[in-house]
Amino acid sequence: MTGKDTLRYLNSPGGEALFAPLYGPSAAARERQRYAVLADGVAAGNPRLFSAPGRTELGGNHTDHNRGRVLAAAIQMDAAAAVVPRGDRTVFFRSTGFPDVLVSLDGPDGKPDLSPKPEERGKTESLVRGIASGFADRGVEVGGFSANASSTVLPGSGLSSSAAVEVLIAKIFDCLYGGGRCSAVELARICQQAENAFFGKPCGLMDQAASACGGAVAIDLADPSSPQVRRIGFDPKAAGYALCVVNTRGSHSDLTPDYAAIPQEMGDVARFFGKSFLNEIDLPQLLSAAPEVRKIAGDRALLRAIHFFNENGRADAMAALIEELAAAAEPQKWGIMGRFLDIVNESGDSSWELLQNMYSARNPREQGLSLALAASREFFREHGLRAACRVHGGGFAGTAQAYVPAEALEGYRSRMDALFGPGSLAELCIRPVGAVEIAPC
Repeated sequence: MTGKDTLRYLNSPGGEALFAPLYGPSAAARERQRYAVLADGVAAGNPRLFSAPGRTELGGNHTDHNRGRVLAAAIQMDAAAAVVPRGDRTVFFRSTGFPDVLVSLDGPDGKPDLSPKPEERGKTESLVRGIASGFADRGVEVGGFSANASSTVLPGSGLSSSAAVEVLIAKIFDCLYGGGRCSAVELARICQQAENAFFGKPCGLMDQAASACGGAVAIDLADPSSPQVRRIGFDPKAAGYALCVVNTRGSHSDLTPDYAAIPQEMGDVARFFGKSFLNEIDLPQLLSAAPEVRKIAGDRALLRAIHFFNENGRADAMAALIEELAAAAEPQKWGIMGRFLDIVNESGDSSWELLQNMYSARNPREQGLSLALAASREFFREHGLRAACRVHGGGFAGTAQAYVPAEALEGYRSRMDALFGPGSLAELCIRPVGAVEIAPC
């Protein structure tokens, strides 16, 4: 479908039908207007429309960096863009609220130059070049484009606004120059490689895979060169629950040592056994050598390793229950969801007690995540609710995740807003569509 056709349909009476599958019928009109504004901001040509969602981590807290298993899902908040191709190999990317990005994919000699640039490291420019390089490595002759973008993924919320932008850029390259043939998993791998080798961040694959695939995804990272990604359908609303995140508005400054200590200590335990990653041993091996491990690596490292193995099992069990939930008749859904919530609470307990990523030991006065979970559990007990909560993402500051019965959502929102300020709670919808070019069928 050409950009001209899409733009014409966008402005037609049926244009809202483009957006209902991505955002839900109630948000279709608002999103149609958002894309119309983006399209109007493109200088020339007939723009094509693209979207890539943010993601929420459902299970597998801090398991990815030791080649474990994770469970994540795409959400309705996304990065979106109106795009026109260019006749040169220059990428111009404008996103509301951020500095413009301008990247020439040519070197001084006029030939493509897709090697990492030290001066771009840590900047969006490096991601553009790295993603273009990933497609070139796969035989795609990439060109330039101009994009006018915006993001509704809440910044600092742990919902992966950065991965949404990466996957958005990759989808644009794929559809403009690769014929749209790249699989969702391969899109995610291209983005991961760009972030690792060009941007300079040793990220895993979970964020990009969830954004590219859509729905819920169960990911096994045992073989990073060929990760196993299984897409599964999940709709908590069908079981009567609202999936929420609570932004505790804690400071993320100076937390790098806290984040880095987790993979470092898990790695220390693996190296005790002569391995590089915890997935190369098992829990019985670990427990049988526990007295020696604690002497060499320390008690916290041992506790974090125990969390890794149990959290892997929880990620598997949660994925199995989601699949069971999708296939169940209505009377059975309540019981299946109850078992799922029990595991979510177990994950929250393990992150709090074993992984110990609820607050920085260097700043014990600030414990917003601990407070969010404690206050949530008190609210659930007061109202006799079958509900669940856990830390969301990296931890130490940021967001907690909760599953709340729909009828109690507004009361829960009031409780969280009173603690952390108005607008602290965001309700999430799991989006069944991943990265996509939006066009009439």
